[in-house]
Amino acid sequence: MDIENIHRVYLIGIGGIGMSALARYFLYLGKDVAGYDSTQTQLTAKLEEEEINICYVDKVGNIPEDFIENPLTTLVVYTPAIPQSHKQFNFFKAKEFKVVKRAEALGAISKSFTTLAVAGTHGKTTTSTMAAHLLCQTEQGCDAFLGGIAKNFTSNLVLRDNGSNRLVVEADEFDRSFLHIEPSLAIITSIDADHLDIYGTHDEIKAAFKLFVNNIKDGGVLIAKKGLENIVNNRNDIKTYTYSTNEGSDFYASNLSPENGFYSFDFVTPFGIFKNFKMGVLGKYNVENAIAASAAALIWGISIESLKAGLASFSGVERRFEVKYQSKKCIYIDDYAHHPEEIKAAISSARAIFPSRKIAGIFQPHLYSRTKDFAKEFAESLSLLDEIILLDIYPAREEPIAGVTSEIIFNQVKIKEKVLCSFTELMGIVQKKQFDVLLTMGAGSIDKLTEKIASTLNKANG
Repeated sequence: MDIENIHRVYLIGIGGIGMSALARYFLYLGKDVAGYDSTQTQLTAKLEEEEINICYVDKVGNIPEDFIENPLTTLVVYTPAIPQSHKQFNFFKAKEFKVVKRAEALGAISKSFTTLAVAGTHGKTTTSTMAAHLLCQTEQGCDAFLGGIAKNFTSNLVLRDNGSNRLVVEADEFDRSFLHIEPSLAIITSIDADHLDIYGTHDEIKAAFKLFVNNIKDGGVLIAKKGLENIVNNRNDIKTYTYSTNEGSDFYASNLSPENGFYSFDFVTPFGIFKNFKMGVLGKYNVENAIAASAAALIWGISIESLKAGLASFSGVERRFEVKYQSKKCIYIDDYAHHPEEIKAAISSARAIFPSRKIAGIFQPHLYSRTKDFAKEFAESLSLLDEIILLDIYPAREEPIAGVTSEIIFNQVKIKEKVLCSFTELMGIVQKKQFDVLLTMGAGSIDKLTEKIASTLNKANG
């Protein structure tokens, strides 16, 4: 894919978090950028403010004429989440346009950089965003494509004016997208069973991660969570390090100490022990993410002083254990958790911070297939709450599956205080309840209600 000869880029599914970062990058390169999305959101509104033309109805006639005039100079990028019946997609495919998946476009961009790729079935967004923030404390800095809106950058795209040759990318395993990346440095945070609609079995996911490791350039470096290195790595031509929150790996935290949910620790590394690191974000599981990101930053030459300052000043990612409202009576935290292990981590972190308080959760399952595959595991994780409000399944790209509803999770939840409701019923229920600690969790449309929930809690507790 010759980016230099591309004058215009049309993105189908432009409102996705990964797609929108690509849109912004191509705009930065001076290309004309337009696209389609099915839904207007805060993110698409931001893109339109940046003078990107977006249509919301799937008609060929809605494609700007100048994007059609010369197929050889227009690149079409699409998300694999769009249906095969998509009219604009099929129009471009039938002509002579270069039509590529998002992952292929990102892979082509990354080839001109020295790349750090962060992969994992969970933890990759926060870890990659931390790594980008840390590397931006160095003189060289980095560019970055992130899977969430980083609070320190107020964007999912990081660009350095000095023309850094380092790139941080979140390497997504969905649809085997991460196999388009050939990193010099890679982090693997987790390899849990997920996306079984794509992979079929957990073993196939492990096989894909092994192929990802095979893509690391000769002489490169792999940083893997302790225990995963034996699953994915059989190479002798790369350096492999392990990390964990506790001892027993190459990089880990010692003397871990919480203060109101913010942890401090000593950083144990193969290069020495460094004292008194303090986290700028809540939660013990973020310490693990910080160890991985810090290991990568150290390997790429960050000073200890800059590393300490970077971790302390890191303010997180939107929808990653994000405090939305806090008063003396109530605290409300929103999280993107949509896998049983992520839900377990979010609830456990809340429990560690607020051990004597009642923790309620609102969860919106994401995808019929994921609900079907992990109903038992979802129920086990949600049973760690004191109270659960369970919403209908958010279908995303999927058609319904017979017999698969939120009820198959609900019936297995073992706590007494549980409610099953529709998305439209939720605010009415929230308005009638008194919450002590509240978590909202999910990757669907639950984010559309977080500000309303925060406002309702403010009125009730302010």
